[in-house]
Amino acid sequence: MNNAFTLTRLETRKNALGTTRILTTSDNGALAPGEVLMKIDRFALTTNNITYAAFGEAQMKYWSFFPTGDADWGHMPVWGFADVVASAVDGVEVGERFYGYFPIASHFRMQPVRITPRGFYDGAPHRTELVSAYNQYMRCSSDAGYDPAREDYQMLVRPLFITSFMLADFLQDNAYFGARQIVVSSASSKTAFGTAFCTDAREGMTLIAATSQGNRAYVKALGCYDRTIAYDEVKSLAADVPTLYVDFAGNDELRATIHHHFGDALVYDCYAGSAQNTAFLSQTGLPGPQPTLYFAPVQIRKRNADWGPQEVNRRFNAAQGRFIAHLAAPGNRWMALTRHHGVEAAQGVIADLHAGRVDPKLAHVVMLD
Repeated sequence: MNNAFTLTRLETRKNALGTTRILTTSDNGALAPGEVLMKIDRFALTTNNITYAAFGEAQMKYWSFFPTGDADWGHMPVWGFADVVASAVDGVEVGERFYGYFPIASHFRMQPVRITPRGFYDGAPHRTELVSAYNQYMRCSSDAGYDPAREDYQMLVRPLFITSFMLADFLQDNAYFGARQIVVSSASSKTAFGTAFCTDAREGMTLIAATSQGNRAYVKALGCYDRTIAYDEVKSLAADVPTLYVDFAGNDELRATIHHHFGDALVYDCYAGSAQNTAFLSQTGLPGPQPTLYFAPVQIRKRNADWGPQEVNRRFNAAQGRFIAHLAAPGNRWMALTRHHGVEAAQGVIADLHAGRVDPKLAHVVMLD
């Protein structure tokens, strides 16, 4: 039986994230014991994928998940769905569908371990020291959060929303560090307004969206922020109110403005990541608190200890279900799906995301036919 196939991969230049290349190789399809072959069906592309790549050599180590063997080029990680097309593993059957973290490629070889009805972890040796949350693959047939009619929304929302959900929980868990107002930069991003969606019980605290002048009308129409301002209006905010800064922009000049304007009234600077700024908290010597990188897996581990994994999953699935229903509602002002076909189309989307040339309302899904 001939199981040979052509493997297509998209690689990203690590020092120029908008630059990509497509490579094709022949594969005989033979499996080693303990191996499965997945055919990737579809994946989402958002600014978060650029953020992953931007911090690829730092704490998150995202380039390490799918090594290319070339120091200059990496596999950008994406969230998506794939089907098992060959298996040499008991408990993982041909035809099953899984959701998880994949490289941008037509196929992907995996070594499933810790197999349960919920899914498995990729046991490839190079992944054992990486964050386990990104090594887990969910079996769609037993995933309580899976809806086949809303796969595209799950790909777009779930990896972002876990960040949003746990970030909102982190802030609430710390009583918002004593703040009475929260300033959110890059407020048009899906992760930012997902966080806003999850902070509806903020007990009279003012949630302020800071965005570009061009995105101001869109952000105001979302209806999830109490107030919307352009970046050049930050200095109009009351400087004597205890303020929490949640930064999705990563703009050093904006951070400096925030710190100098609020001074001692700035109670916490939470750096949630950036698509455009690949520097790692490069601004130093500012008054007020030291900017602190938020990393969702840390809060997940805390809540797994506090509540137990089942309760964490229950709360997350419930919140995600409400959020997806909101986004999928006809005529919603939050998101419009845009579907692209083929790896070549992904190149253009990545270039636009990296350059900031994207309509904030558009959500990009790539189908590999």
